[in-house]
Amino acid sequence: MKDLTPRRDELEHIETASRDEIAAVQLERMKWSLRHAYDKVPHYKASFEAAGMHPDDLHSLEDLAKFPFTTKQDLRDNYPFGLFAVPRGEVARIHASSGTTGQPTVVGYTKADLDMWATVVARSLRASGLRPGDVLHNAYGYGLFTGGLGIHGGAEKLGLTVVPVSGGMTQRQVRLIEDFSARGITVTPSYALSILDEYQAQGLDPRKSPLEVGIFGAEPWTNAMRREIEDAFDMHAVDIYGLSEVIGPGVANECVETKDGLHIWEDHFYPEVIDPETGEVLPDGELGELVFTSLTKEAFPIIRYRTRDLTRLMPGTARSMRRMEKVTGRTDDMIILRGVNVFPTQIEEQLMAVPELAPHFQIELTRPDRMDEMHIHVELAEGVEASAVHVSHVFKGLVKSNVGVTVKVHVAETGGVARSEGKAVRIVDNRPKG
Repeated sequence: MKDLTPRRDELEHIETASRDEIAAVQLERMKWSLRHAYDKVPHYKASFEAAGMHPDDLHSLEDLAKFPFTTKQDLRDNYPFGLFAVPRGEVARIHASSGTTGQPTVVGYTKADLDMWATVVARSLRASGLRPGDVLHNAYGYGLFTGGLGIHGGAEKLGLTVVPVSGGMTQRQVRLIEDFSARGITVTPSYALSILDEYQAQGLDPRKSPLEVGIFGAEPWTNAMRREIEDAFDMHAVDIYGLSEVIGPGVANECVETKDGLHIWEDHFYPEVIDPETGEVLPDGELGELVFTSLTKEAFPIIRYRTRDLTRLMPGTARSMRRMEKVTGRTDDMIILRGVNVFPTQIEEQLMAVPELAPHFQIELTRPDRMDEMHIHVELAEGVEASAVHVSHVFKGLVKSNVGVTVKVHVAETGGVARSEGKAVRIVDNRPKG
């Protein structure tokens, strides 16, 4: 793989500023954001006052911990525009969640918000190793989902040539990557595996593809999957993080020269990590739930938003801003199986240790009697001739030894596990309701 480290003179000053300078910028912007939310959004005025707090009570960054949290339920309760801080006529764009698990959550952007969003995405793409003039194959979904359009705006701001292919039609994905000589690809890691399968199905060597960097996000993925993708394509694989409630993709990104966690663009998004049970702010280095406060958003300020993502904060390395560890799971996708906490990423780590198995899997939860059972559906790797019984036994043993739960493993032929063209559906809950 090529050395794609950006030159220091290509970076914005704030990326390498001192911690004191970053903190000063954060405090000034945080005061503005709290006042903006309090003055313009009735929900925030009421929640601040219920907690006995006022924007003028913020004298240091640490004082933020005294202000109340915002949750996804708050967004649903204020559907559609109740949390907007500007008149509807000043909102240049609206995005929303699918609403498949409840009331959709709606977010909005002014023109200045869109420009800021493009700036942090451009910063992320540059940190990933892309340069003006490169061709970017953008396979994130376009539409109400923030991934496709969010990446698109930042790519154009950086000066990339954007191929807005979106998801689906995997055969065409491969053809366009090859025909247009895409140097970079933005895509969910699970769909990247589907594209890899298609390369092999077409008899093409993915290591000879023009791709040099893949930027993967929208779902948790492990370092074991990173190694699998990097080896398969002979390209760098870096992590991008974001969520629509905070802005979309571009809240944080790995730097290609280190790949040691995602640098948070702290001049626009202030991070905290809390104990998910007590809400207490944890010191840097401790694992907990990630919380964000926007510092510069006009249309949709967000104050202490509980993301449900589990990570830890660490000092900066390639940039001055703090890093977040790769997200290991979410408090709301944690499975409690007979008293043991299990995350899909833990299952993936064990799967990647079995070379006879492909990196595709799905977890099914059932309750045939009084006890919950976990079934893991996996498939044999391409070209592997192995005993399904033996492979199942090996994988089951790894899960038991390293995760601490007993599972039932179902090994299908190659292609037997459902593929994803966007976010992977890792958990299917077939337990009786009620």
